Amino acid sequence: MAPVRRDTRGIVDAADLFARVDFRRVEPAEPLRRYVEQYWLIDWDLSEPYVSYVVPHPAVNIVFQRFPGQEPFVEVAGVQHGLFAQKLEGRGRVCGIKFRPGGFRAFAPQRAVSQWTGRRVRQPEVYADTVPDTVLAPDDEDARVTALDAFLLGLDPRPDPQADLAMGLVDRVRTDRTIRRVTDFARAEGMSVRLLQRLFSAYVGVGPMGVPPLERSREWGRVILRFRIHEALERAETERAVDWAALAADLGYADQAHLVRDFTSTVGVPPTAYAEAVSPAG
Repeated sequence: MAPVRRDTRGIVDAADLFARVDFRRVEPAEPLRRYVEQYWLIDWDLSEPYVSYVVPHPAVNIVFQRFPGQEPFVEVAGVQHGLFAQKLEGRGRVCGIKFRPGGFRAFAPQRAVSQWTGRRVRQPEVYADTVPDTVLAPDDEDARVTALDAFLLGLDPRPDPQADLAMGLVDRVRTDRTIRRVTDFARAEGMSVRLLQRLFSAYVGVGPMGVPPLERSREWGRVILRFRIHEALERAETERAVDWAALAADLGYADQAHLVRDFTSTVGVPPTAYAEAVSPAG
């Protein structure tokens, strides 16, 4: 099993976010690590409103949230499309559960994960008895993590070989940059394209490489694009001078122009402009 990720991939201008909020990532209890990548905890006390931006991972999150002037609530956030923005102001707290891509279905087997895609559902019926304050109230971080563990273990997840298969395939898409076409990917895995698409629809919620789903839906993200943009964001924030042509080749793009187009359409600015604003030399 891959370790919990400690990087900032997906967060736009991570250094700015971390300077304004208290952001931590924590491992779940060992029995949950098969399907849960990490917990993420955020506390803030801001004198001025702040908007954070994230290029979403192809993963489902369950998020316990407390915002000023609102009752605490729990929300299931399916795989989101485009650039995700969240306004933070005043004093608040969030405790999130990030599932491994393909892992959420073990905790909510009633429906395909694609039915959550593009949606943020407050107090969903599958967690109707959940009391958000049991997670959000403790100031002690260990107590919050213990409450998250108890919440998930109380859902009685059962081993699911199809979830294991889906998670393994997503890991391949994330790490193998030679994968470019869904037909070649399916053939290499000994699967038909139709079967691969059904598996991703049922367990991941978005398609592997942008091929339209079998279901009638306008919402069909691209797993491989997410991972490429995450890598480009992190390189821009951690390197003094990014060789964008070399990075494009390393990420499996045909040329630099394709990376620039994908980055700009996803993040909203060209990669060179982003790097100038956020890199250590910027």
